[in-house]
Amino acid sequence: MLILSRKNNESIMIGDEIEIIVVDVVGKTVKLGINAPRDIFVHRKEIYEAIKNENIRAISKDNVISLFQLFNDRNKP
Repeated sequence: MLILSRKNNESIMIGDEIEIIVVDVVGKTVKLGINAPRDIFVHRKEIYEAIKNENIRAISKDNVISLFQLFNDRNKP
C-alpha cells in the first residue's frame, strides 16, 4: 500500500488518466474529487462490494443452468 500526504487542492495521479484531488479536510473527514474517463467506474468501496456480491449471486449455479437451458431451447432446429 502506498501512503501519501496531501493538502487541500493537491492531487495524485493514477496512471495518465485518473486524478484524485483533495477538495477539503474537515476534522476526520476528507472530501476527494476524482477525474477519470467515463468508461472507468468509480464507486465507494461498500457500493463496489454490494455490486460485486449481487453479480456473484446473479450468476449462481442455478441461474447459469437456466440460462444455458434457455439458450439451448432457442437454438434447437
